[in-house]
Amino acid sequence: MDKAYILREIRRTAEANGGEPLGWRRFLTETGIRQSDWFGIHWARWSDALREAGFEPNELTEGYEAAELLEKIARLALELGRLPTNADLRLQAKREPGFPSDKTFGRLGPKPELVSLLCEHCRSRDEYAEVVRLCEEYAPRKQSDEGPEEDTEQVEIGFVYLIKSGRFYKIGNTNSIGRREYELAIQLPERAVTVHVIRTDDPSGIEAYWHKRFDAKRKNGEWFELDGADVRAFKRRKFM
Repeated sequence: MDKAYILREIRRTAEANGGEPLGWRRFLTETGIRQSDWFGIHWARWSDALREAGFEPNELTEGYEAAELLEKIARLALELGRLPTNADLRLQAKREPGFPSDKTFGRLGPKPELVSLLCEHCRSRDEYAEVVRLCEEYAPRKQSDEGPEEDTEQVEIGFVYLIKSGRFYKIGNTNSIGRREYELAIQLPERAVTVHVIRTDDPSGIEAYWHKRFDAKRKNGEWFELDGADVRAFKRRKFM
């Protein structure tokens, strides 16, 4: 992605936020610009991007940056062959000088959100293909014989779907994608085909994100006239 465009978006969103630049996660939500579009390509840190855009980093960019934390988790996941637990992070902090405490990683949010960010961080890097696979197979655990993880919440996983009928696409959310496809099939004059499904612990929020992102292409309600680039952008997401 063009560096100048990202800088313009940083300035635009900062102006809309009362002159305060956004943290990179909220910047992603507002613009659709992913961490992989700039990390290791234009800047090593989000604070570097903010400075080049003419801003001083806010408090959330001080200390360990999110990209640094995700990089450490990715490397540990490769070493372990699985996604690290809080216990793994605490143990690594004792073994490796300078490794952040498990509480520092809490800045990235609850486990489902952390896994989503980790997947996005690793997706464009071949050496982390195994970590991407682990993230895509992840599902929040309920209490088991081993006991619950300290940072695991019992959340209900839903789906945000992209369905095509004729030349139009519908973006909606459901708890049962097969049932929803059947319901639409009997309502529409043309066959409805599921193009892609995103697993999420926040179906309503993620649906709203895509509705806002494609708002200029909305035709009626949840139906949109999308092009190939729009569809590819949606299909890149496995979990949000």
